[in-house]
Amino acid sequence: MKFINRHNELSALEDRFRKNQSEFFIVYGKRRVGKTELIKQFIKDKPSAYFLADKRSMKLQLQEVGRIIGEQFNDEVLMRAGFEEWLEVFQYLGKHVRPNKPFIFAIDEYPYLVEIDKSISSIFQKGWDEYLKNSGVCFILSGSSIAMMESETLIYTAPLYGRRTGQLLLTPLSFTQAHEFFPATSFQEFLSIFTIMGGMPAYLLQYHAHKSRQENMRDAIFEKTAFLHNEVEFTLKEELREPKQYMAIIEAIAKGCAQFGHISNATGLEKNTLTKYLHVLQKLQLIAREVPVSEKHPQKSRKSIYTISDQFFRFWFRFVYPYKSDIEIGRLNEVEKKLHEEFSLLESVTHEQICRDDLVNQYSKQLFPFERVGRWWNNDEEIDIVALNTPTDSVLFAECKWSNKAVGTNVYDDLKRKAALVDFGSMNRKEYYALFSKSGFTKAMIEKAKKEKVLLIEEDRLLK
Repeated sequence: MKFINRHNELSALEDRFRKNQSEFFIVYGKRRVGKTELIKQFIKDKPSAYFLADKRSMKLQLQEVGRIIGEQFNDEVLMRAGFEEWLEVFQYLGKHVRPNKPFIFAIDEYPYLVEIDKSISSIFQKGWDEYLKNSGVCFILSGSSIAMMESETLIYTAPLYGRRTGQLLLTPLSFTQAHEFFPATSFQEFLSIFTIMGGMPAYLLQYHAHKSRQENMRDAIFEKTAFLHNEVEFTLKEELREPKQYMAIIEAIAKGCAQFGHISNATGLEKNTLTKYLHVLQKLQLIAREVPVSEKHPQKSRKSIYTISDQFFRFWFRFVYPYKSDIEIGRLNEVEKKLHEEFSLLESVTHEQICRDDLVNQYSKQLFPFERVGRWWNNDEEIDIVALNTPTDSVLFAECKWSNKAVGTNVYDDLKRKAALVDFGSMNRKEYYALFSKSGFTKAMIEKAKKEKVLLIEEDRLLK
């Protein structure tokens, strides 16, 4: 399988290696996001040792580390005997690696080592300080437990704080990046795939373009032995001590309980407990807290709502979790009926996210630099996308329509009416407008857009 995208991330690692100096680099991100493949691509054809940690005893793992490093240095004694303790690993590398001949030592799933020995980060701190800091070793620690990677390596109280020379939080692929998995599919076809799988490489590999959407969901998700059947539970159990409480919170949000009070009522969790749990889910990039983009003090805003930000979680909690009993016995009529009725609604949520990313990545340069981008709403009205810049007194308003009807002037006129309600900038603010459509635009809208310089984007194509 060819390595897809991650050009920027790979380039960042290559730049570090070319400096020919000691590096202590942290790579972390959600399970299945592609950390291991990125590291393997980076170390390919370079002097290196890669070790995947697990839950075996530390003695057995140190024996394996000895074998792996021994192979790289043609040390048959080390290959047979292994190491007795981790400081020996650092001593050995410090002695055998020369600054003019850089060497990469990568440890994947580092949190497993922390679970076995809580003092491991302090040992690694000593090993780096005494043996590797000036050795020319490019030392990489990687892990899927975001919370543990931060607590052990990144935050101020972490044992390894201040030792790292760089870090990379690997996030899911964007829509455009992920489309490389299915280059022959149309925008609409891939948006359907992305709505289910999101930008997680391991999930996208489970989807087969030659099968129908229904067949793919049956084979990759609904089937009890399928890779993704219990993926959500596995992910939460791996990361959290009380997965049931977090499941209840995400389920409530999936059912439409967007406000804090509604989530509290649905789950029965008290305010302080719920606040803590919501914060954890945000750190794990599973949910997002949103406020109207024009709010002057977002952190203090009482208008906040919570949404599921992970595509697969959003799909799973809407179409799998409520029907788990039926799916377990192979009775799929109800879930497939629900999918037929509501899947396009989920596609529209994904489409809005893609439109927002599109504006930021492709059109902000020709309009104005965006300081903030997000949704806007009050009690009665909502605008899909609003982008702001305070110093230039500029604002952009956009609507995203995922329907089979061409977008007409009525949508644009209504957008201008709602724009007047947004409290931002001066009376003379510079206003820009954009419309995104799945099914194109009416002739009248195209003519009006020419006169009033409105951006019209059909699927992913800007109509000049």
